[in-house]
This record gives sequence, C-alpha cells and structure tokens, in this order.
Amino acid sequence: MGCFPCAGGDSSTKRSSKNKRNDTTHNDQSNTKTSDTVKVEKCNEVKKESAQDAIQSSVTNEREGGFGKVFKGKLEDSDQIVAIKQLDPDGLQGIREFVVEVLTLSMADHPNLVKLIGYCAEGEQRLLVYEYMPLGSLEDHLHDDGPHRKRLDWNTRMKIAAGAARGFGVVLLELITGRKAIDNTRSAAEQNLVAWARPLFKDRRKFSQMADPVLEGQYPVRGLYQALAIAAMCVQEQPNMRPLIADVVTALNYLASQKYDPLSNPVHQSSRRSSRTQRSIDENKPNPDM
Repeated sequence: MGCFPCAGGDSSTKRSSKNKRNDTTHNDQSNTKTSDTVKVEKCNEVKKESAQDAIQSSVTNEREGGFGKVFKGKLEDSDQIVAIKQLDPDGLQGIREFVVEVLTLSMADHPNLVKLIGYCAEGEQRLLVYEYMPLGSLEDHLHDDGPHRKRLDWNTRMKIAAGAARGFGVVLLELITGRKAIDNTRSAAEQNLVAWARPLFKDRRKFSQMADPVLEGQYPVRGLYQALAIAAMCVQEQPNMRPLIADVVTALNYLASQKYDPLSNPVHQSSRRSSRTQRSIDENKPNPDM
C-alpha cells in the first residue's frame, strides 16, 4: 500500500524536488479553473513503510459514498499536519467524484468547511490533501468501527444537533441575502453575516435591504418576511430559543409551495434601488489586479 504526497507534503519521507510542479488548473478531467491557492503537483510514490502513518480507513467502495483511504502526513516546508485522501482506483465513483470534490472545495471559503490544501493527479493516482482534523468528523465518530473509536455520549450528540439548526440558519441567510457567512472584503460591520443581520431583524422596514440585490426586487414580500423570521430564530445564540427541526422543515415546505410569478407581481422599488446602488459600488470598486 503506497501513499503519494502532493501540495508540498509527504507521509514521513521527503519527496524529490525534481518532481515538483505548481499549477492552478488540471485540464485532464476539467477545463474549469480551481482556486489559485490549490496546488497541482506530481505524485512521488513512498515506500510501504510510510503507510504506518495511516490514521483510518474511510468508507470503501463496498459502502455508499466510497472514495478510498485516508492517511496522515506532513508538509515538508511548514511541518503542517495534513490528511491525505487516496482515491481507490477500483471504486465505483472514481474520477468524477474526485474532480467534483476538487472543484467544489477549491472554490469554497467557509469556516465550517474543511480546507482543501492541494490535490495530486498523475497517471492513475488521485489524492486530496486537507487540513488535519485531530478530533475527526461526525461520520468518524458515528460509523468508525476501529478499536480507537471515541463514542459520542448523548449530551454531545444533542449539542451537535442543536448547533445544526443554527448552522442551517446561516445557510438560509446566505440564500436570502446572497452574502457569504464570513466576507473579509466587506467593511468590518458587515464581515460577519449573522452579526450584520441581527439588528436588521428588529425592524421589518429594513427587511427589503437584506434581500439579494441580484433578485432586483423580484420576490414575494410576505415570503421574504417569513424566510427571514425562520433564519432569525435559527441563529439565536441560546440553543433553547431555536426552533425544532420539524417546525423549520414544515415552514420551509410551505414557503417552497408558494410559487412566485415575477411577471404578474410588481418589482419592489427599494430592492431595485439597492441593486442599482450595489452595481454602482461594484463598478467603482478598485481592481486589485490593476
């Protein structure tokens, strides 16, 4: 069993510098550019002994969602500990899953998503290199049958469940506003989506300011109010103040069933003005590349 390093790292042995190759695209499987921070490097096979660093076997191709195995490694330049996921060449999902995961994670920038540090694609070898999570994932704790499995007690499980509702509230806010959960390109008062939205929740007259300007006012006012009310409850700081998941599902199913026809409904002028203002700001924003 071999472990193949990429993105500047290896699994307990040094890799030959002559095999190093930096790039920002991988055209073998996709013409879509990935993030500039993701490196593409040639794979350099490591001897079998390096597999002693294996920390777990993830879901195999015999189980749904199979990808391969995960190893623990270290980046040569920074000594950063990383997790290296190796594609099982006999897996059912194969290259398509690999490309989708690379493209998705390389473009994602969210504090609750594991960071993709790099990937490797050479010959039949496919690797993904992530930041290392010493506590593992929820899937690890629930489904890992290994001897070192740390079982989650009831209190911990319920704490995770309560937090999930708040996490969903943030996603719902992203859908309504078109903003990122954390956006460091905005002013300090608007970088945290929840912190920005919280005072606006208290004044219904400002609800239209929270709608994504891209919508250009084409949304039902009542639907916007109801969606924001759900989001506001889900992001409450106190877990006991958040709604039950069943109630959230019921409310969102109702909203989804209320079809909105932009052709037969007037455009909300406040949102249209907000959209024009945002476009003006974007057009006059200095280009960092110039």
